Amino acid sequence: MDKFTTLDGLVVPIDRSNVDTDAIIPKQFLKSIKRSGFGPNLFDEWRYANYGEPDQDCSGRPLKSDFVLNMPRYQGARILIARENFGCGSSREHAVWALYDYGISCVIAPSFADIFFGNCGKNGVLAITLDAKIIDSLFREVLATPGYSLHVNLHTTSIRKPDGSELKFACDPALVYRLLNGLDDIGLTLQHADQIRAYEQRQAKVTPWLFTDIKT
Repeated sequence: MDKFTTLDGLVVPIDRSNVDTDAIIPKQFLKSIKRSGFGPNLFDEWRYANYGEPDQDCSGRPLKSDFVLNMPRYQGARILIARENFGCGSSREHAVWALYDYGISCVIAPSFADIFFGNCGKNGVLAITLDAKIIDSLFREVLATPGYSLHVNLHTTSIRKPDGSELKFACDPALVYRLLNGLDDIGLTLQHADQIRAYEQRQAKVTPWLFTDIKT
């Protein structure tokens, strides 16, 4: 996955609590296990006026003009702010894939569902938890200021606002390492490839029957 170091991004507000993963990416789009191609169906039922189908061309579908992702001022957003318990519901990893494929690399909220939060870190999306009062202030500023952008710096675990002020956020050091280096679970495992091979060579001498090719 891509490294996350710093991000300068337009902010889009989803002013709802308890946004579940079925809203983020509806169930009919879960047939694919590829990480790409889900962006056009992000918040599908909220974005479009008709029912979406897998592999459907979304370019001509009727849009709901009152939904934020369809508003001109939020086109190209890279950062999403939300209310509490974002990403609740079923534990579909596709929800993070859809956000990332759309272009969202950072989600800021007062709280997240645990599994969704973990899926974010494993797929290159930085989920930041801030106090609800700070989130309230961000919503007010975003709504009042077209083109509102934030600078997120994972090295310093800080967010710089347009007025130059900074917000600090907490982030687990292991997650920071993973994101800064662009490592998913496979990437983390492969960092220990030499040790794994050495273990297998030692173990083959102790239990050779486990390493015998099975012939049919």
